[in-house]
Amino acid sequence: MFKTKMKQYLTWQRLLALTGLGVLIAMSLSHSLSAQAVTEGYNADSVLQRGMIVAIKKDDNTKVEPVSGDKADQMHGVIVNANDAPVTLSNDGQRVFVATTGHYDVLVSTQMGTVASGDFITVSAIAGIGMKAGTADQYIIGRAIGNFDGSKDVVSTTQLKDSDGATKQVSIGRVSVDIGVAKNPLLKASEPNVPQFLQKAAAAIAGKPVNAVRIYLGILIFLITTIIAASLLYGGVRSALISIGRNPLSKKTIIRGMIQVIITGMIVFLIGVFGVYLILRL
Repeated sequence: MFKTKMKQYLTWQRLLALTGLGVLIAMSLSHSLSAQAVTEGYNADSVLQRGMIVAIKKDDNTKVEPVSGDKADQMHGVIVNANDAPVTLSNDGQRVFVATTGHYDVLVSTQMGTVASGDFITVSAIAGIGMKAGTADQYIIGRAIGNFDGSKDVVSTTQLKDSDGATKQVSIGRVSVDIGVAKNPLLKASEPNVPQFLQKAAAAIAGKPVNAVRIYLGILIFLITTIIAASLLYGGVRSALISIGRNPLSKKTIIRGMIQVIITGMIVFLIGVFGVYLILRL
């Protein structure tokens, strides 16, 4: 009886062990499949190299084309080999295959410096070629999981002009990237988050772009001084009119006091305006 129970116990232990092994294998296969996900076939009007960043063509969603830096929001994926993914969706006649998720090689340049593992990648000034993303780039194609220093594994070189008009040489190579189009986590707003008419007014006063904090602080000071000046004017004129009605003989003195109050109110208002000007200019 004891031996029979022991055999049953060992049998269950083996089944549990095999089940656990199956779960681990399934998880491993699932992770592998997610790392190298489905690719889809498209047509193209030009020759596209493996690793180029592409967008779907506007007038034909069966075609892709290299995406340029000013259209980073249209990035769709990266050109890959047909056999780079376990599952490929395609129709006869389609020439290129695009991956939108997974780990694949991407063509990158040294336009924004060398690329290191962990850097976010966006599209550069060269159509279809990526680069290290900065704080002004809105969208990324993914995150680098490899390195490219511009001296090893160089595929090509080209000349680019920087913002000052100077020409510099950049290197192009391939680096492994965890693909996934998204907003750039490093993005910093380059313009104040205020209505456009306020931006223009502040820039016109200051003669330069003004950040949101200065604009709102200037508005606050302007409102406070305007309210104070208006209160002084209203209170002074109202009191003067009431006093004249009660005591007409003191009219000249009352009017003189009213004028003093009006001048004080105007001075307060002008001080506020000057304060706003200083805040925006400095």
